[in-house]
Amino acid sequence: MRTHKPLVAALAVAAFCGLAPCSASADDSPSPCASLKRIVAAAPNGLAALTPDDGKGVAEPYGDDAQCGSSRGSYQCMWTPHRDSGSTADALQAVAADIASCLPDATHDQNSPGRQHFYLGARGKRTDITLMPAGSGKLRLSVTGK
Repeated sequence: MRTHKPLVAALAVAAFCGLAPCSASADDSPSPCASLKRIVAAAPNGLAALTPDDGKGVAEPYGDDAQCGSSRGSYQCMWTPHRDSGSTADALQAVAADIASCLPDATHDQNSPGRQHFYLGARGKRTDITLMPAGSGKLRLSVTGK
């Protein structure tokens, strides 16, 4: 009679992995929504306190080389979209869709292939979110607070 110990062990491991995380997955990466909300919450006066890593979650679904940082009242990230993201315009539209879904209170007042613009808040206390191509095949996200 054959023993089924290897099969039983494999099934036990599979069942355990269904209950507990056994390996890293794409869901372990920073969420675009969490990153966007953290950046917007810091505006206008706390943008300088953000780190370069705070914005990488916005870019990571679309590119691996995000460079983010604060300067002069704004927080900016620039990255090269993955080749499988389609054109830069396609990637720009995909990131804009993330912004719209993650920040439902934001007003999307410009939607063009070359520029996406959103804002939150009343005049004088407004947070602007701009996404546009930057250089050859790169995207730039800029968040400013007034």
